[in-house]
Amino acid sequence: MRRLLLLVAVFLISATSFAAKVDTLDIKSTAMDRTLHAAVALPDSYAKSKGNYPVLYLLHGAWGHFNDWLKKTPDLNTVKDLADKYNIIIVMPEGEAFSFYIDSPTLKTSQFETFITKEVIAKIDGTYRTIANRNGRVITGLSMGGHGAMYLSVRHPDLYCAAGSMSGALDMGTIRKVESADEVNKMFKEVYGPEPPSDEELKSHAVIGMVDQFKANNMPLIIDIGVDDFLIESNREFHRRLVYEKIPHDYIERPGGHTWQYWQDSLPYQVLFFSKVFKGNGSAVKN
Repeated sequence: MRRLLLLVAVFLISATSFAAKVDTLDIKSTAMDRTLHAAVALPDSYAKSKGNYPVLYLLHGAWGHFNDWLKKTPDLNTVKDLADKYNIIIVMPEGEAFSFYIDSPTLKTSQFETFITKEVIAKIDGTYRTIANRNGRVITGLSMGGHGAMYLSVRHPDLYCAAGSMSGALDMGTIRKVESADEVNKMFKEVYGPEPPSDEELKSHAVIGMVDQFKANNMPLIIDIGVDDFLIESNREFHRRLVYEKIPHDYIERPGGHTWQYWQDSLPYQVLFFSKVFKGNGSAVKN
C-alpha cells in the first residue's frame, strides 16, 4: 500500500512538473504613462530548449482583464494545455474594460493600439526567446478582443502572419442596436471621452468596413461565432463581404452563445489553424 501511494505521489509530481508555466509581466506604457499587465503562458518545452518560439496574442473581451483566459474558462488549464500541445507562447495582454484595442482620439489614458503593437510586443520579444518577426506572431480574441485582433492585424500586417476572431464585435455600430443607451454611453466613454461618438466615427474603427485592406494584406483569417450569439448578424455580413471579394478565410458557425463555454471550445480550433500557418512558414517548434 505504501509503495502504491509513493508511486501515485511520484506520478502527480511528474504530471504537475511537466506543464506550461504562467508569468505575469508589468509592462510600462509610455503612450499612456502608466504600467499595465500581461499574462504569459510558456510551454513546458521552453525551459528545456534553446530555440525561439512563435507567439499567439490572445485578447480578452469587454468588461474583462488580462487574466480572464486563465480564470474564466470552465477548464482553467485550457490555455496552458494548448501552449504545451502546440509549443507556442501565449500572451494575454491587458485591454481594460472598453478599449476596443484602438488608440482613443481624445483620451491619452486609452492608447491600446500603440500599447499592444509597440509596447507589449517589444516587451515580449525582449523578455523571451521569440521568433521576433511577423512569421512568428498571430493574434485572436473574443468579443471586443475579436474586434481588436482583426483591427490590429489589418492595420499592422507587418507584425502578424494570421488573425482570428471568436464572437467578434466586428461592427462597433451594432452595439447601439443591442445595448441600452446608458450601457453604450458608459462603454464608449472609456474610448471616446464624454461626448458619444458619431456613427461615422464608429464606422471608421469598425472591422466590417475594412474588407479592402484585408484583401490587400492577404493574411490567413479564421472567424467563428455561435448561432445563438447576439453578434451573429454582423459576423455573417463580414463573412459575406469577404466571400464577395474572394478573400480566403475560414468561417465557422457552431451551436452556442456569447459564453465562456463557447470560447473554451473555440480556442483549440483557432490554435490548430494557427499551428498550420506556423508550420507552413517554418516557424513551428517540433515536438
